[in-house]
Amino acid sequence: MTISFRTGVMSMAAAALLSTPVLAEGSKLDEVLARGHLVLGTGSTNAPWHFKSADDKLQGFDVDMGHIIAKALFGDPEKIEYVNQSSDARIPNITTDKVDITCQFMTVTGERAQQVAFTIPYYREGVGLMLKADGKYADYAALKTAGSSVTISVLQNVYAEAMVHAALPEATVDQYDSVDLIYQALESGRADAVATDQSSLAWYMTQNPGRYKDAGYGWNPQTYACAVKRGDQDWLNFVNTALHEAMTGVEFDFYAKSFKTWFGKDLTPPQIGFPVEFK
Repeated sequence: MTISFRTGVMSMAAAALLSTPVLAEGSKLDEVLARGHLVLGTGSTNAPWHFKSADDKLQGFDVDMGHIIAKALFGDPEKIEYVNQSSDARIPNITTDKVDITCQFMTVTGERAQQVAFTIPYYREGVGLMLKADGKYADYAALKTAGSSVTISVLQNVYAEAMVHAALPEATVDQYDSVDLIYQALESGRADAVATDQSSLAWYMTQNPGRYKDAGYGWNPQTYACAVKRGDQDWLNFVNTALHEAMTGVEFDFYAKSFKTWFGKDLTPPQIGFPVEFK
């Protein structure tokens, strides 16, 4: 069968169109770039994630994730407009376009992922145990061996006993109605260890160097990620790239410095050579 010149040209044109990348119409990425700054939804009352400094400047690990994204967008980490929001506004403010993105110690769940699109994780939370540096017990193994002789202070919650007993089945669990009180119980000797979020313990130890230590065991993992509006793959891809390169690439020094500031821990630089994501 003979193919006409016109048909051949049309076929080549169609093939060229199919090979041309199709950009999402009205992507948030283009909107943010045109506006000239990022609108970030976050909180202001939960150290070390998002809280005000003595000079009323918003700071914290969540806030630093915003700096990473702003720098990737504009070459300037400060080009951010903050929307101070409560936890229950995190999803509505995304779906109504009040914010471009939320970074606010937001736990990834299947239910939430039906409402918003989550970025790659930037932190893995969990429950940990904190001891006095000069206390009776050296570490988690010593606490577990001591069995029912151990008392753990924990924030009052319907799941508190089950949570502690998942790690220390025989321990006595004392519940308190404020975070300050669980630390006071440890300091006064009424408790042998504190059980709460590992990030909170890391921050507390950073603020009180030499006085406390991590027992060396964590459980109940949960993932923290930023969230954007569903249906905009260009914007999600861009944010994922910015966060990924902060944890594994060109912006690693900034991410590592932030991690050290808020959690008191030095991160090992990504290994050079074969990408760690595929090992």
